Formats: sequence, structure tokens, C-alpha cells
Amino acid sequence: AAQAVVSPDVLPFWDGALSHPIYSKVVKRIFDFLLALVLLPFGLIVMLPIALSVMLTSQGPIFYRALRGGYHNRAFNILKFRTMFVGADQYSGTTALNDPRVTRVGRVLRRTKLDELPQLFNILKGDMSFIGPRPELLKYTVRYTLKEQCILWVRPGISDPSSIKLISLDEAVGHDDPEGAYERNILGEKNRMRVAYAQNQSFATDM
Repeated sequence: AAQAVVSPDVLPFWDGALSHPIYSKVVKRIFDFLLALVLLPFGLIVMLPIALSVMLTSQGPIFYRALRGGYHNRAFNILKFRTMFVGADQYSGTTALNDPRVTRVGRVLRRTKLDELPQLFNILKGDMSFIGPRPELLKYTVRYTLKEQCILWVRPGISDPSSIKLISLDEAVGHDDPEGAYERNILGEKNRMRVAYAQNQSFATDM
């Protein structure tokens, strides 16, 4: 689904220090690329039946593409298996508890996190890493405070400490006002954990 592109000049910029810059920029990128390359054949074996199930059980594309705030403020399209009915993201970017927009197959994919498998291609392309701050909607990245801007100076990842701690996000936001609950109760904590990761990224942390 297409989203409005935010001009780069309004995106935050970070020129402060980050820990282990050589690891972050060079070593980790090499490791990510090689590991994604090794895992891709096995991933494709799993992705093929998932793709067929998405295609056969609901109308619309197999993959969901959405703009997210990326490395060095370059917005990119994150790739997932489509888990909602077409056009669902026009109403809210946050998934509610028992959200009726989620398809039957989508519920299984979200519960098992298998909808994230296509992000292997994002890693090969260089948009993402296996471990790093979960990429956020552009409407939130443009609101990052000066302290939070470092989040965009490490590659976003498939998983990070905040996504593990808040693995059942739909339960945390409920069903009455999921987007409001996310902004009031979740976003600040996620950003705090993202900043902590960005400023202390290391091989040991990633392991």
C-alpha cells in the first residue's frame, strides 16, 4: 500500500557518537548479507506454501509493502506477507486486539511471526538487519526528539529488544482505540529501548 513520502529535509539527522561504528557499518552488514544468503533457500521453501495460502484465501497481492523510516533517514518499503484485507491500513497503522481487518491466514502468520520472512530480501538489499530497531511509520520518525534521532543511524532490524518485550502488541493496545493507546502507552517505551540499543549496539548485544 502506498503512503505519502516525507521529504528528506524534514527527517531527523544524527551526527552524534554511536558505539562500535565499524561493527555497525561494516562487520554487521557483511554478517547480515552472508547469513541471509545462506538462509534464503530454506526460507523460500517455507515461503512458497505461505504465499499460496495468502493468494488462495483472500483477494489482493501476496506481499504487503509499506514505507518505513530507514537507515540514514532513507525511507524504504518493508516487505511482509499480507495479513490484512486490501486497504486496511487506510484506517489505522496499528493492529487492534481481534482486529477484523486481519484475514484468517493472517492471524496464523502474525501469531507465528512468519509474515516477517520476506524481510530476508530487505536484508540482502541492505535496508535492514537481522537485529536492529524495528522500523517505524514515517509519521512517528519525523517526530523523533533530538535524543531519539540516533535510532535512524543504525540499520532497522527484524527483531530488537522492544519487539521481544512487546511481542503481543495487539493485546497491549486493546481494541477500543489501538492507535491512541499505542501513542500514549507504547511508543515512548519502544523509543527508549530503541535509543538504548542504538547507542550500545555490539556483537554481544546482537547475539
